[in-house]
Amino acid sequence: MTELTFTLLRLGYLVLLWVFVFAAIGVLRRDLYGTKITARKGKGREDAHRTAPTAGRGAAASVPSAPTPAAPASPAPTGPTRLVVTAGPLRGTTVPLSASSILLGRAPSCTLVLDDDYSSSRHARIFPQGGTWYVEDLGSTNGTYINEQRITGIQPLAPGVSVRVGQSIVELQR
Repeated sequence: MTELTFTLLRLGYLVLLWVFVFAAIGVLRRDLYGTKITARKGKGREDAHRTAPTAGRGAAASVPSAPTPAAPASPAPTGPTRLVVTAGPLRGTTVPLSASSILLGRAPSCTLVLDDDYSSSRHARIFPQGGTWYVEDLGSTNGTYINEQRITGIQPLAPGVSVRVGQSIVELQR
């Protein structure tokens, strides 16, 4: 081998070593600081900005507006309306229920992102079907529990029943 070839091999090895070091630092950084949770933009914020009072309207703002016709009373919902985290790092977090399923896990694509070492990337799914809510473990490592009993497959979920996913406990509420 020539001196030039030997020097290029040494430099290539040095670059490869530094790439490995930076990759290891990146993994350590993600483990130490966790997943970055960003707020999702929603309709609620836009409506709040539209209905917020603005300064400088003077006397016109204090004049009551004409009464609007009352909307017909809708029947009270009979089933659960929200998913609440009752224990764990995200205690107090509420997710409104709709016709779509709620995915729980560490992945940023989940509906409820759990920054928890004991939950899987896609840990569990809570979904409605035929007027009843169900919970399904998605093959998680540490399991999904209903009232301290590990579930397998799909199980029906009643309002007020605790579901443990990693260190977090969630339940359906009215």
